[in-house]
Amino acid sequence: MTRIPDDDRNMMEQAIYLPMLLKVLTRDLHIINNSPFKLKQPYLDLIERKMREIQAELRKVKQYMNKNKLEVHQINHDEAFTMFSFLYKGYEEHHNYFNPRIRNKVQELMEQYFSK
Repeated sequence: MTRIPDDDRNMMEQAIYLPMLLKVLTRDLHIINNSPFKLKQPYLDLIERKMREIQAELRKVKQYMNKNKLEVHQINHDEAFTMFSFLYKGYEEHHNYFNPRIRNKVQELMEQYFSK
């Protein structure tokens, strides 16, 4: 049973997913830069614009977490699961996430940002 309210837990999960999404987009940006696209610039502009939106959202998440004394730290990682430590107002909880679930959530967020 978790002591963390849903809203705070969702913010903490955003602090996990948004940096991962930025990593994926940074990698994609590099791949597009080094690919033989005829017209690269529209793709690069789109990805860079979305990255700025994500960075702004991540900044809001971090401000919220600092204000409410919330922390998230990755403590373990293997082929199937990643464990995070959630620090919430003096309480520590460990949450295990199935790696394909993380990947699917990052993909879902990417689709949301690109459909805006």
